[in-house]
Amino acid sequence: MSSTHPTVRDVTDRIRARSRDTRSTYLTRLAEIRARDRGSDRMGCANVAHAVAGIPANDKFKVVAERAPNLGIVTAYNDMLSAHAPYQGYPDIIKHEARRHGATAQVAGGVPAMCDGVTQGTPGMELSLFSRDLIAMSTAVALTHDMFDGALMLGVCDKIVPGLLIGALHFGHLPTVFVPAGPMPSGLSNTAKSKVREQAAQGLVGRQGLLEAEMAAYHTVGTCTFYGTANSNQMLLEAMGLHVPGTAFIQPGDAMRETLTREAVRSVLGKASDTAFNCPPIGEMVDERCIVNAMVALLATGGSTNHLIHWVAVARAAGILIDWDDFSQLSDVVPLLTRVYPNGSADVNEFQACGGPGFVIGELVEAGLMHADVLTVRAGGIREFANIPSLAGENTLQWTPAAPLQKEAVTRPVASPFSATGGLKLLSGNLGRSVIKVSSVPDDRHVIEAPARVFDSQAALQKAFTAGELERDVVCVVRWQGPQANGMPELHKLTPPLSVLQGKGFRVALVTDGRMSGASGKIPAAIHVSPEAAAGGPLAKVRDGDLIRLDAVAGTLAVLLPEDEWAARETATLSDAQRIADGHGLGRELFAGMRRNALTAEEGACTWM
Repeated sequence: MSSTHPTVRDVTDRIRARSRDTRSTYLTRLAEIRARDRGSDRMGCANVAHAVAGIPANDKFKVVAERAPNLGIVTAYNDMLSAHAPYQGYPDIIKHEARRHGATAQVAGGVPAMCDGVTQGTPGMELSLFSRDLIAMSTAVALTHDMFDGALMLGVCDKIVPGLLIGALHFGHLPTVFVPAGPMPSGLSNTAKSKVREQAAQGLVGRQGLLEAEMAAYHTVGTCTFYGTANSNQMLLEAMGLHVPGTAFIQPGDAMRETLTREAVRSVLGKASDTAFNCPPIGEMVDERCIVNAMVALLATGGSTNHLIHWVAVARAAGILIDWDDFSQLSDVVPLLTRVYPNGSADVNEFQACGGPGFVIGELVEAGLMHADVLTVRAGGIREFANIPSLAGENTLQWTPAAPLQKEAVTRPVASPFSATGGLKLLSGNLGRSVIKVSSVPDDRHVIEAPARVFDSQAALQKAFTAGELERDVVCVVRWQGPQANGMPELHKLTPPLSVLQGKGFRVALVTDGRMSGASGKIPAAIHVSPEAAAGGPLAKVRDGDLIRLDAVAGTLAVLLPEDEWAARETATLSDAQRIADGHGLGRELFAGMRRNALTAEEGACTWM
């Protein structure tokens, strides 16, 4: 067993020192809540009667008279999201398994779950980031009935898992297990889908052809098969030890799926092994080491850049303070061990067949790049998560060490990685601080220097592309896309036109205070620029024709102007007309308070602080 890597240890120590006061306060409050009597003993008779009025009589007896454990289920089920449609029958499975072990379970509440794929490029996408905090609040509403001895979280996709996790950490006294639903089977490959999108952007494929390609790619229940935010969520939950080991990428229709869901119930009840084991409260499990393990797993797999926002917020919910410098320092020593689209041609089903999260976690733990001495929902700790499950008989699970089945095609060991460093890079300079996902960008595009073309919306960029105005080397600056301006939508509709320009040989880059997630493709994109333009950030000073240099090698993002000239440059402001347009329609009015209160992207874009 290797000792912890010095950089991993140093970053963890720095986070621990930075978080000493906030983490201590969090744990003190946790201890106070845990010291109380259980719910049905502590609460008034009328309160208890209301809480159990809707459940079967035998379950009432268990909760009140037998003082049996009562589990709260928080579900993101809806059938608008393919990834969440399988959850429809999960509560019945969970309740049945709980009863088998002398416990009960109730659906404590549901949380909203929107699909970024549906809203991409539409005004509805401007609610997406803030839906994370709404989900956290909805989780709190569900659990605040305060009748529960443990919790099960049913959610998979982009903002849903971070929201559920933030909410759960505000009830950190409860043992909590996350229950995934798995990816859809592979359809049209992500590479082929992207090619059709580029052809459509050039007018070479019509709407019918594009629709057929998209429906062949997104064709049934389960998560999308590319390695974007949803599937990065699942990788991170495995690395944090919050799943049943190896659960992330088992497809919804697999015979193992129900058995793994039942195992999640046994895990939260502490009945998943022959070893006496009480599942720890989630607030104790998610400590500084656990957060660093998640950061390392993100970097080692080239995961979604959204998590440089989300996991900052998750950590804050547990009293832990992290920033982009921590990610950057870890990225310098964490090797890239996977090639999954958009960082390669494989999808997550191929990733799973080549060892999946278990292989990656095993490699990272053995190399000392992940903390091995962390609490998880399992008696064996994080080393159990280096295994993959299978069925031994009809309903019996067994785990075996994960190993890649195709030598170094999709996954590689630490000894021979795809890259010696992680997939993310911090950029800083006179344009602020931002991040770039270098793992998907060709090496010859890591440095781009070209004149700026400034846009106030993604629609304006698309219009300029269609008019042929971008047929040259260009750095497209898209501003007023941060959390305070319009909720920080993802800008994936810009990927096809920019990919077309790059394919023609032009040197092209995107610079924005908006988001691009884990599916930004091969275009150099400096995203999450902080401070954002709407807060007076430097993107508001850029003018058409300014020479911009994006250097992912040196880690810089700058306008190449004399310092005194740049300092004297007037800062543009978001027009009243655009602010009104971005704040009205499709429910955007209801989120005005969140836009006003949102912290910067680097601070997690939190709205509750």
